[in-house]
Amino acid sequence: MTAQVLVEKKKLEKPPLTIHTLGDRVLRQPAKRVKSVDAEIRQLVREMLQTMYSAEGIGLAAPQVGVNKQVIVLDCEPDNPAKPPLVLINPTIKNTSGEVSPFQEGCLSIPGVYLEVKRPEMIEVSYRDEYGRPQTLKATELLSRAIQHEMDHLNGVLFVDRVENKLALNEELVKHKFSPKAVKSV
Repeated sequence: MTAQVLVEKKKLEKPPLTIHTLGDRVLRQPAKRVKSVDAEIRQLVREMLQTMYSAEGIGLAAPQVGVNKQVIVLDCEPDNPAKPPLVLINPTIKNTSGEVSPFQEGCLSIPGVYLEVKRPEMIEVSYRDEYGRPQTLKATELLSRAIQHEMDHLNGVLFVDRVENKLALNEELVKHKFSPKAVKSV
């Protein structure tokens, strides 16, 4: 039944959507819940997936492409055509593990910048899929981290806001021509 939003996992010369970067106001606005999962939302999901694959990312949240809706697409195995991507609409974290671990993160909205962020190792998330059906998922490792990273976007939070090493953060941002003033520590 996932055929409706399946897209080829390939880089397009002209992706359908533009990814906003650090400093753009749209990245700081809390996203609105999706009232009904319809053909318009599925089209958004398709375009987000095409844009994510084109940018060689593993996750993308609607606010990153200027759409103020709680929609996330993820694919931790972009090179595996047999593994379908994950679509999370109106996701809510129900539970997290007490164990927190550091790991290097990057973001399509802050290209070239990779820094260490601490997050819970395991999460349980409830969401609606691309058909509006309620789902629950327990995630660990990269998937857990990717979901948390993308869910932050739905709240106007970027991974750089969670970086504890401020010296490394400022150096990396300046090196990649981003303003450290655009960071809003949480």
